Amino acid sequence: MTQAVKVAVIYYSSTGNVYALANGAAEGAEKEGAEVRLRRVAELAPSEVVAAKPEWAGHADATRHIQEAGVNDLIWADAVLFGTPTRYGAMASQLKQFIDTTGPIWEKGLLADKVYSAFTSTYTQHGGQESTLLSLYNVVYHWGGVIVPPGYTDPVQFELGNPYGTAHISAEGAPTEVHLRTVRYQGARVAAMARALVQGRN
Repeated sequence: MTQAVKVAVIYYSSTGNVYALANGAAEGAEKEGAEVRLRRVAELAPSEVVAAKPEWAGHADATRHIQEAGVNDLIWADAVLFGTPTRYGAMASQLKQFIDTTGPIWEKGLLADKVYSAFTSTYTQHGGQESTLLSLYNVVYHWGGVIVPPGYTDPVQFELGNPYGTAHISAEGAPTEVHLRTVRYQGARVAAMARALVQGRN
């Protein structure tokens, strides 16, 4: 029996939109037969700042049960999906800080030859969705990873229209079923491509 491919979904979310997408990505990968770890990165904002915004504090409390991401999750995984809100057209500092801890395992080549993909949420339609995903993929180039975007490889991709990764507009409300179908497809595609890569090595 073929061993299940291992997929890590590592995200940062302040109010829950990216968290919803992360769950969708995990569901898609699991449906494809993958073993999945859902992990959140550590919060960097001061507690008084978080507490001052009820939606931020409420989401932090509601997701405390989710294990924080560590570099061992990256070592374990055959594929990684990163989720982040946009901050001035780039990834959130919380996710960047986590990525900045990977130097020692990068030097050992432990991040190479894995599949990577990403998804995001912005406040406005032109608030940096593509720049966030593309800048995040710059990290993968340095790691020597294999970037697997959703592209236009399924009819669902034409409903949101972003070939770089699932993207949500928070000003329009929580992720809809279209967003969730899209990110589930992205998670499934990542798992399938990772499986093909792993099997090709064996």
